[in-house]
Amino acid sequence: MDSTGVTEKTERLKEVVSALISEAGQLGASAAEAGMSMEQGLSVTARLGEVETVERHQEQGLGLTVYFGQRKGSASTTDFSPDAIRETAEAACRIAKLASEDKFSGLPDASLLATGKLPDLNLYHPWDVDAEQAIELAIECEESARSYDAEISNSEGATVSQHQSIRVLGNSLGLLQGYPATRHSVSCSVIGQRGDSMQRDYWYSVARDALDLEVAVDIGRKAAERTVSRLGARSISTRNSPVLYSAEAASSLIRNFLGAISGGNLYRKSSFLLDSLGKQVFPDFIRIHEQPFLPKGLGSATFDGEGVALRARDIVNEGVVRSYLLSSYSARKLGMETTGNAGGVHNLTVEPGEQDLSDLLASMGSGLLVTELMGQGVNMVTGGYSRGASGFWVENGEIQFPVEEITIAGNLSDMLKNIVAIGKDIDLRGNIRTGSILVSEMTLAGE
Repeated sequence: MDSTGVTEKTERLKEVVSALISEAGQLGASAAEAGMSMEQGLSVTARLGEVETVERHQEQGLGLTVYFGQRKGSASTTDFSPDAIRETAEAACRIAKLASEDKFSGLPDASLLATGKLPDLNLYHPWDVDAEQAIELAIECEESARSYDAEISNSEGATVSQHQSIRVLGNSLGLLQGYPATRHSVSCSVIGQRGDSMQRDYWYSVARDALDLEVAVDIGRKAAERTVSRLGARSISTRNSPVLYSAEAASSLIRNFLGAISGGNLYRKSSFLLDSLGKQVFPDFIRIHEQPFLPKGLGSATFDGEGVALRARDIVNEGVVRSYLLSSYSARKLGMETTGNAGGVHNLTVEPGEQDLSDLLASMGSGLLVTELMGQGVNMVTGGYSRGASGFWVENGEIQFPVEEITIAGNLSDMLKNIVAIGKDIDLRGNIRTGSILVSEMTLAGE
């Protein structure tokens, strides 16, 4: 999928999507939506200086959803031939005719769709790296980690991946949009040993453009640094303490909040933040907003999974919930309008403060720095929160020793209100962009 042919391929996929929607209409569907993707990539893993895996993948898929009134049916195929298109449309229509009516189902409002010319978000940057070059890069990354310290005793390997795709979405209301995108990564994971203590840790870099990736030797070095720093970890006694979530761990806390204001949990009444719109949930210095149009952003897009046009907007401002996260279906269930979040959020950003990690450690004084979370101990209905954690114990603003085999617990309502600072050390490697988050008090369960 080279740069010169990607426009032509995108147009070809649009033709297939249009044909499928037309076929559904001819079969009597009152409305239809079709999505199509074509992907290819290369992934190479080296371990202990040797090639472990070389994988090439190439896949394609086509999905159709049809409506007969408010009865819905879906079918999919990986075959783009005219016969397969006709059979897919027939299958979706058969299913719809057997389905029960759902008064909330249907396509989005036509006025909300992303029609017309859309901005170029600079998401397509094919990486001209062949298998041999990727192998060299992976070995270089892993060697940097293995040679960092004598206490690095083993390796889980280093992986170099390149990926490119084209996605097209259309419906019977006139939507027909598509764009190519790329996503590349380099990662490394190693094992350290000191006496009877063994630890593993990792580091990775991911970007739309390979030129924006961290240098491979730096990725390996960071993986090794993190691993060695965890050696000698021990538990601590049960207590109440401030907790500082490192940037890479903090995104999970924000993700819990997003789950609580998502349409599915709200209309099922399975959220601790029911009826929170317009209410204070965070301290008044907290702002959380979507930035869908960031050039090269990992979460950038011009429309959501239903084709609804996106816009930059606040989810939380001055600590107050300004918007839920709704698809067309969940919005109708709640008597509201879609927020363009079918399929998730887009470059969700927690506005950073002025302090970096060292400043936050100093502000915390004594407490727990969490760098890794384990388990899924979150009750979305009550807000109950209990997760396994590891990290570092801090005294007088300085890291004292690594910590493991503890549980951090609290209630999400209280935790969100008790956030006292957001760091400026933003982790840009995902769709949730946040710095470290300091919570004034949680329960730590240890020895």
